[in-house]
Amino acid sequence: MTCRALKPIVHGLEAKYGNCIDFVYLDIDNAATKNAKDRLGYLAQPNFFLLDKTGKVVWKKYGTLTETELEIQLRGVLTP
Repeated sequence: MTCRALKPIVHGLEAKYGNCIDFVYLDIDNAATKNAKDRLGYLAQPNFFLLDKTGKVVWKKYGTLTETELEIQLRGVLTP
């Protein structure tokens, strides 16, 4: 599954959780995001990172995933 195939899943979850989680999209080909990509270890697409309020990576996944898998991780960062 490519990034384009995952787009509706991610955007759907953003619509559901966007009021409490910031969704940020990094383009691997955009030089302006190089520092963020280097800090996260972003090398290829698709790559998902969940960061806490301090910017620490609390979960990451390279490759494809299901909507359920991503939603479980999103709910996990919202649970106190």
